[in-house]
Order: sequence, then C-alpha cells, then structure tokens
Amino acid sequence: MESASDVLKRIFGTSQQSSMGAEIADLTQRYKRLEAITFPKPSSTRIIAVANQKGGVGKTTTTVNLASAMASKGLKVLVIDMDPQGNASTALGARHGSQDYSIYDVIESRHALSEVFQQCPDFQSLTVVPASIDLSGAELELSDVQERHAVLRKILNSYVIEHPTQFDYIYIDCPPSLGLLVLNALCAAKEVLIPIQAEYYALEGLGQLLHTISLVQHSFNRTLSVSTMLVTMFDKRTLLSREVFDEIQKHYPKIVLNATIPRAVKISEAPSFGQSIISYDPKGAGSVAYLEAALEIAQRSVQVDEENIRRQHASDEPQANNGDSDTRQEGTVQ
Repeated sequence: MESASDVLKRIFGTSQQSSMGAEIADLTQRYKRLEAITFPKPSSTRIIAVANQKGGVGKTTTTVNLASAMASKGLKVLVIDMDPQGNASTALGARHGSQDYSIYDVIESRHALSEVFQQCPDFQSLTVVPASIDLSGAELELSDVQERHAVLRKILNSYVIEHPTQFDYIYIDCPPSLGLLVLNALCAAKEVLIPIQAEYYALEGLGQLLHTISLVQHSFNRTLSVSTMLVTMFDKRTLLSREVFDEIQKHYPKIVLNATIPRAVKISEAPSFGQSIISYDPKGAGSVAYLEAALEIAQRSVQVDEENIRRQHASDEPQANNGDSDTRQEGTVQ
C-alpha cells in the first residue's frame, strides 16, 4: 500500500510542483507525530508572561495558540488577558464587553479571580480571564496604590497557593507597551516568553525589552527568568528570515525554540471566527507549528523547574553587585 509521501510524489511528479508535494507530505508526517505524543505536565504551575513592547510581532497570536495547543493535548491552561484591546479574549471566544466581568474587576478588587473565569468553547481544559476596554484606565487608577506593581502578583499567588493543581500553565498576554500593566504581569510571572518577528526591526527593540526585564528582576521579581524566545512570521524561503533566526540563536541558544511560526493567512483569519488556529485549521501549517512550539516548551519543564529552584535559592541569599552575575549567567539579559 502506498504511503502518503508516495501518493503525493506520484501526483506531483518530479516537476517544480514536487516541492509542494514534499511540503504537504512533511506536514502530514509532523502532524501524525504530534498526534502520537503525550505532552508532559510540569511539576507545578508555570506562570508565563508573553511580552514584547513592539506591536505586530505575534504576541497575542502566540499566547492564544500556545495555550490552545496545550489544552488540545489535555493540559490545564489559564489565559489572563492583560491587554485592554481584548484580542486574546476575542480569539478564545470569551465575552469581554463593558458589562462582562474581566481582569479589570479583579485588579479593582470588585471580584475574585475565579468569578471572572470563562471556559473557552473549543477546549474543555482552557480557561480565560478576559480583558475589556475598561482596563485602559487601570494604569491611572493603580498609580496611587501602594505596591502598585504587585497587585496582580498577590492575586495570582494567592489563587495558585489555594488551588495548586488546577492549572498546569498560566499565560499572561501583555499589551504592546512597557507600562504598569506589563510591570504587573512581569512581577506576577515566573517566566517571560518573547515572540520575535523574523525581521531586523524586531531585533532592535529586543534590547530595550530585555533591559526592562532586567530592571524588574533586580528590583521587584528576582526569580523571573526569560525562559523562551519564539521566532514568528518566519519564511524559510527568504534569506532574511534565516539570518534573523541564526542571529537570535547565536545570542540566546539556550532559550530560542527550534520551532518557528510561519507566515500563514489562516493564522490571521482564525481570530475573526473567535477561534485559535488549533481549532480553526487543526492540520494546517500554523497549527502544526504552534503544537511543535508548545511541545518544546512542555518538554523543557524539568529544566525550567531546576532553574526556578536555583533562582529561588539565589534570591534568598545576599546578592553581590545587585545580582548582575546571576543575570549574565543565563545569557538572557545583556
């Protein structure tokens, strides 16, 4: 009996179209491999802020699709939308009008975190804390609050302590800025995931973001680590995309994922239907790429746990030179 690869080769022959046939065969094989793999669970809840102050790099798209990919494989995931635009809420089918309870109500202490939970209609194990446009006023309202940078951290830590096994992953989708909402997310998180568009302009803003994360590490959250970088909008046919990926991999070899996210029309289409790419086009190139990225993140859980323990021990000890040596060891902030 002919394999899928043999059938495609017979259909497309050896002409220029054969490369298309090879790509389809490769995609099919990657999907089948992912279907057969069980995603490992972390030993404790991983809280990951997805951040990049540059807009248009695929930050919200990455949050939504990584969370959906993990939920599709049975992991329990919470997405907290900290962007007043509420795009992550839209993509996950969550209601987020001004009349709906949102993260804004939690920050303002009007409702408990669990009271604003909404279940994603596509995945039983994916929960959403939506954001509404009201959140845009939170920065002003928090400015007079004592320890305004730690509001979300106190709420989230309290919930995780009370419900240690409810979620395997908590993703916090940050707005494209470096304001107080992002600071709250970075203080609440244990890790930062940085999506980077495969263009040189994206590299220019990376230094500023890493500097901000370094300041947060030194001043507010010494256990925070940049655990993951993901290259998005990658076009393997162009020299530019490959050069950008190589440059990132050269500087941050321990944290950049091998998986890359391709440019794909359906990735952009999915949110207009209130869906992630995982549910909208489950066997497509975008879905397979995000599943591969999610698998890499899940498989690194042991390594991340060990690093978190090391950082926790380091934070309990006096830090020489304000902790600079610890930051340089990771190679994540320079």
